Amino acid sequence: MKSLLGNRGKTLWLSAFLLALFGLFLFVALRSGPLAPVPVTSVQVERIELAPALTGIGLVEARYVHKIGSVAAGRLKSVLVQPGDTVKAGQLLGEVDPVDFDERLRAQDAAIKRAQANVLVAQAQVREAEARAGFASAQAKRYSELGKSRMVSAESVESKRQEQRMAAASVSAAHAGLEATQQELAGLRADRLGQKQLRDSLQLIAPVDGVVIRREADPGTTVVAGQSVLEVVDPASLWLNVRFDQKRAQGLRAGLAAQISLRSQPEAPFAGRVARVESYADAVTEELLAKVSLIPLPTILPAIGEIAEVNVVLNTLPTAPAIPNAAVRRVDGMLGVWLLEDGDLRFMPVKLGAVDLKGRVQVLEGLRGGESIILYSRKSLSANSRIDVIDEIQGARQ
Repeated sequence: MKSLLGNRGKTLWLSAFLLALFGLFLFVALRSGPLAPVPVTSVQVERIELAPALTGIGLVEARYVHKIGSVAAGRLKSVLVQPGDTVKAGQLLGEVDPVDFDERLRAQDAAIKRAQANVLVAQAQVREAEARAGFASAQAKRYSELGKSRMVSAESVESKRQEQRMAAASVSAAHAGLEATQQELAGLRADRLGQKQLRDSLQLIAPVDGVVIRREADPGTTVVAGQSVLEVVDPASLWLNVRFDQKRAQGLRAGLAAQISLRSQPEAPFAGRVARVESYADAVTEELLAKVSLIPLPTILPAIGEIAEVNVVLNTLPTAPAIPNAAVRRVDGMLGVWLLEDGDLRFMPVKLGAVDLKGRVQVLEGLRGGESIILYSRKSLSANSRIDVIDEIQGARQ
């Protein structure tokens, strides 16, 4: 009998222990286990005038790139600058070996002096011929008067007239000779000017105040005619060639303010302005092209070809419901938000519009304003999820 009572007591104690253990397990499961409520934060839907932002990716470019090289082939004698150097208009940047250009110019100078002397001789011959022609004309006139009074023979009169015609022909010949020597002189001067320009082109001169962005050859390299040795850009001509999504680019126009974040300096965005919107778009990527200027220019100029993120604030939209972009969820392929109604959850599909720089998105359909929605949750939600609304979830972006 005592043994039976002892076994029953042990059974009761074991049952009580197991029941307490199960209760503890259930308590833990409901408080911190898989059955525990999901911590969430909520936010109220506002009705505001949203200023939408358009985000695009761009490349730093220069409106004008000055490619400096020689119009004649030759061996590169010197290059005096490196990429990144600042240069002034007219500054000597390098030179191609002139070889015998200087000797050619001196030979042409001598030829020009000879031609100038020939011109002076031809001018003297013209003056001499004109003087003889004047004398012959006076003699022919005098003999003509004497012939009328029969003081000289007709043969003498005709002889003087013949001399007059010969003198006039000599004047014409002298003028022709003068014109020929003058044309020869002009041709030599033109040749000399062409050679001088060709010689000058061997000197690589900066066309504008700017910055050297590229050096494509070193001294000793043989370059061909027209080959670029250096590239110089005017910093004031820097802008970004930006691509924007066509679907969201409505309202994009010249003059709108922009915020530019360079890949090399993401923590220090620059101010900019839309310079122009291109009249064509990329049909393959469905992107619209625009040029965005840096205003003012940064102290440290960005590299040509550097990638940047560009945000453009468009015109303010009429008052409408707006929610944080973080509150949007995708459930069963539909975009929507979790409505919080008397502690219960209900998924509400929404149609979204423009987004601003603060991450707020306009709601076109599905919400009217004033509703409470879930902003962040510790894990994925369903309509049957138990939730615990708290002020902040650690690690969630506020």
